[in-house]
Amino acid sequence: MFAIALNQKQYKTYTLCDHKAESILEVVPERGGLITRWSVKGEELLYMDEERFADPSLTVRGGIPILFPICGNLPDNSYTYQNREYGLKQHGFARDLPWTVRKQDQTNAASITVGLTSNDETRSLYPFDFELEFTYTLKGNGLEIFQRYTNLSGLVNSMPPESMPFSTGLHPYLWVPDKSQLRFHIPAMQYWDQPTESLQDFRGYFDPNVEEIDGIFGPLTGLGATMTDLSRNLRLCLNYSAAYSRVVFWTVRGKDYVCLEPWSAPRNAMNTGQLLTHLKPGTSFEMVVYLMATFL
Repeated sequence: MFAIALNQKQYKTYTLCDHKAESILEVVPERGGLITRWSVKGEELLYMDEERFADPSLTVRGGIPILFPICGNLPDNSYTYQNREYGLKQHGFARDLPWTVRKQDQTNAASITVGLTSNDETRSLYPFDFELEFTYTLKGNGLEIFQRYTNLSGLVNSMPPESMPFSTGLHPYLWVPDKSQLRFHIPAMQYWDQPTESLQDFRGYFDPNVEEIDGIFGPLTGLGATMTDLSRNLRLCLNYSAAYSRVVFWTVRGKDYVCLEPWSAPRNAMNTGQLLTHLKPGTSFEMVVYLMATFL
């Protein structure tokens, strides 16, 4: 019923299948631990910009990128920690670095665990030793993304044992053929729209003719959001751990995607400290995101 196959394309691609449910998941560890494809019963659920994906010098627009150790951007791409300035590009570095495969399992589901460990490059941008492990599990019409963040400071290399501040998130690019046919439930009544720098009321839909919508919802009143695509009789549910304090909606006119992104903290949290997670040395923190496709 469950299977995992490895194919050598431009990058090594792991294909997870639930044959009974007719669901497929593709993961490319060396391209940021990225989920590149998810389909159920022949319906493609994720968008992928293939040209950007093929160019390793560009960030990927598509699939489900991982955001760590920040979500969003910083003013001048910089933050200060212990009176020293560091540089981090938008959404951090995890989505740009190669991850390694730690485990595979196809017993009761198809799952793969990928990991990222700090190195000299990451420490120059973010002065902590860490380990990230993400387990992607495909079963039926659902996709579970289980995450473990571990602070290794004081345990390896010469980094001192200190609390590790971070925020994290996921950036699902959902493929949509007709944005005018989308309806949403997001557990907040208003959102802050970044392009217009204004607070907007939310009534369950977005104007597809707007050039760009980049809205952050929060505080949240629930642990789930849904998108209903009336043109495909499809509903996607996004459920997330309580550690996710914000949901971001992003789309650009003329592109066949919308993004529903769970974030643990808002942009610039590394400078403001707002809702940052502080992980003690030698401890781990776990979070889960679960996506479910339902045909109406």
